[in-house]
Amino acid sequence: MIANMVGGMCRVLTGGATEWHCDPEDSRPRVFFANHTSHLDFVTIWSAVRRHGGEARPVAGSLYWNAGRVRRFMADRVFHAVLIERSPRSVGMMAAELDRHHSLIVFPEGTRSRDGAVGAFKGGLYHLSRLRPDVDLIPVFVGNTHRILPKGEALPVPMLSRVVFGAPLRATPDESKAHFLWRAREAVIDLGGSHVATH
Repeated sequence: MIANMVGGMCRVLTGGATEWHCDPEDSRPRVFFANHTSHLDFVTIWSAVRRHGGEARPVAGSLYWNAGRVRRFMADRVFHAVLIERSPRSVGMMAAELDRHHSLIVFPEGTRSRDGAVGAFKGGLYHLSRLRPDVDLIPVFVGNTHRILPKGEALPVPMLSRVVFGAPLRATPDESKAHFLWRAREAVIDLGGSHVATH
């Protein structure tokens, strides 16, 4: 019930238009990777996946989400988040969740952008793709959430957002980490088109 309420509130706040360039009802475990500008990003993706009968567990920092009973409750009971620390073990934890048939939501930039620009991707997505090469990686662009709930703010401002799910991609067997991360980042940027801020 709480999950449905949170999803409904997210749709009211963002009024988000959703585009799918992959099968929204694919039941196989997938990794949704997206740009990151707001705490609303994972809620927006999580809600969109739920509307098609799926479930996706956001991967989030344990330090933040374990700080206080409300955050712990939301992470554990509502979002079923995979809480990780910044360590080499985190990729193995994510791979184990995929083995349990859980889809994941990850943010390869590792932090939230203040201006909507897509930063460089860190290596975790590449290493996860090597551990589970048969899992589809779905690029996702989330637009305008940095204006609805900017970094450092607690109260959202209702405004239209946009979420675009791209076509699946995987790392090729001989692809370097640098090339894969560049290709994955470009896939997210391309989905955003003119909506992506540039430096």
